[in-house]
Amino acid sequence: MSSLRNIALFAAVTAAGAAFAGSVEDGFSAYRNGEYAKALLLWRPYAENGDPAAQAFLGDLYFAGQGVAQDFKQALFWFKLAANKGNVAAEFNLGLAAERGMGAPASNLQAHGWYKKAADAGHVPAMLAMARLCRGGDSPDLAQATRWTEKAAKTGDPEAEDALAELYRLGSGVEPNLAQAREWYRKAAEQGYAPAENNLAMMYRFGAGGPPDYERAFGWLHRAADHGIATAKYNIGAMYALGLGAAKDPVEAYVWYTRALAGDDGDVRAQAEKALALLKSQMRPADVAEAEQRAAH
Repeated sequence: MSSLRNIALFAAVTAAGAAFAGSVEDGFSAYRNGEYAKALLLWRPYAENGDPAAQAFLGDLYFAGQGVAQDFKQALFWFKLAANKGNVAAEFNLGLAAERGMGAPASNLQAHGWYKKAADAGHVPAMLAMARLCRGGDSPDLAQATRWTEKAAKTGDPEAEDALAELYRLGSGVEPNLAQAREWYRKAAEQGYAPAENNLAMMYRFGAGGPPDYERAFGWLHRAADHGIATAKYNIGAMYALGLGAAKDPVEAYVWYTRALAGDDGDVRAQAEKALALLKSQMRPADVAEAEQRAAH
């Protein structure tokens, strides 16, 4: 739900641009400050007078239950008014609601229709949603999914660039091309997109799409770790444990494996727990104590 809310507001503001001012803009300022009831009061008159940006914003508040009781049907009512005037944020939100069955029975057909409208208008999350729908269902169309992903990536959106890199890496809907995968990961990583930072690092570590480069792998892993990516922390630990690009250092490996435990990814936590158990069995008690002390700070 939060992803819809964030995308909705960003896209609605982008679509409206400088076209709205006064209380509609004041409403957005109130929203950013967490004053949802105030935003509702400021947006409602404009929404009732037909302003599509205000209608999309009002729908978002009802969808999220911010400043008003959550009401998916009311949200869809306002989204539809805005979407019928070409508001791409509302079109995307209607697609997402239809896909998830919020406010009405789930319908991939309706989701496809709304996503397509927004995607054709240049809305990148809608392009990625189209790609997702093309990959699913009983008759997936991986080539079409790739076309939508590529269209999104060519806008310079880092999430889309990372997604396209994965398709080239896996050969999903396109011929496998590790050099292309590395290049698209690089484009996304250089914009600070944390998952791509980790992915690019691993391309360098394993020499995928080009020669191995442990120094660059370490650099990108540290960037991703600084951005909170638990997988990157685990991967740093693994490089120290194996002595890749640095002297083998079980204490440093233990510290990074421990840091990886703090993430939300259950698979990464499980891997880190196994790595720690193995490492601990091979370390002197004094080294374990040092590592645990360092990891606590």
